[in-house]
Amino acid sequence: MAPEKFRELMKSVKIIHRASGVVLADGPLGWSITPFEGNFYIAGKYLKTDRFRVNFVPGLCIYKFVYVWMDLKLDHGERIRNLGWMYWLPNPLLPFI
Repeated sequence: MAPEKFRELMKSVKIIHRASGVVLADGPLGWSITPFEGNFYIAGKYLKTDRFRVNFVPGLCIYKFVYVWMDLKLDHGERIRNLGWMYWLPNPLLPFI
């Protein structure tokens, strides 16, 4: 693959739940979808599903403070626990994650 074609492909990302085929997020890399410490931090407008449900299990992040875990609810009623998280009280000094 030509280097310029590779760079073009790396400008955006699509995140799919492999088992169900549900598209979770799709958008450009950068402030919209940010890879950080092995995870993807996704701005709300780039989430492509409304199937996430807050399960209210809290956590504490050294960068962004308080978060809650989120489950993915699939069509047949299965719930994938703790698939993502949402910052409840985000640290305004680190907006990129």
